[in-house]
Amino acid sequence: MAYKRKGGRQGSTKRKKTFTRRKVCRFCADKELKVDYKEIKTLRNFLTERGKIIPRRIYGNCAKHQRQVTEAIKRARQIALLPYAGYPHI
Repeated sequence: MAYKRKGGRQGSTKRKKTFTRRKVCRFCADKELKVDYKEIKTLRNFLTERGKIIPRRIYGNCAKHQRQVTEAIKRARQIALLPYAGYPHI
């Protein structure tokens, strides 16, 4: 009876680790910049074309500011400053 090995990858090749620069939270770097639900131009940077909120691991925000950005986007959507779905094609 033949046993299959669990765990290890078969035919795996070693991959080189590529150096990626650590992303810096733009709100921590610039203390004058504040998260506000009324600043639509700032909040649009954190949304995809479909209207989804970009995660912090992609955009580089710290956890504190990502929570503030998410809350601000949700407030702006609630009072119709930002769309829930994608942007209209202008």
